[in-house]
Amino acid sequence: MFRRAVLSAAILCGVASAPAFAQCDTSFTIANRSNAVVNELYFNPTRLTNWGPDRLGQNVLAPGNSVDFRPSPGGNYDFKVVFANGRELERRGVDLCAVSTVTVSGNGIAVQ
Repeated sequence: MFRRAVLSAAILCGVASAPAFAQCDTSFTIANRSNAVVNELYFNPTRLTNWGPDRLGQNVLAPGNSVDFRPSPGGNYDFKVVFANGRELERRGVDLCAVSTVTVSGNGIAVQ
């Protein structure tokens, strides 16, 4: 009886100390629905203070094209695109657990 009580308490403590967030599917698609080429794409967890590397690398994202990503961990992310003409768009605080598509248009960055 005592062992069962100790085991139950240990299990409950383990559950209570588990992270408050659940794992989620962080995969998403970036779709370029603008009329311009995206030369650079950046995204990072919101808690970070720099953009990090260009996620397209040597590639570009032409109008009408899309590319898939699966970052880790989940949570809120900030996005930035730089068009071929140098124009920049940003979208901050996107919950990757709730998003499957990030759409770039001439008016901004939308998520769904």
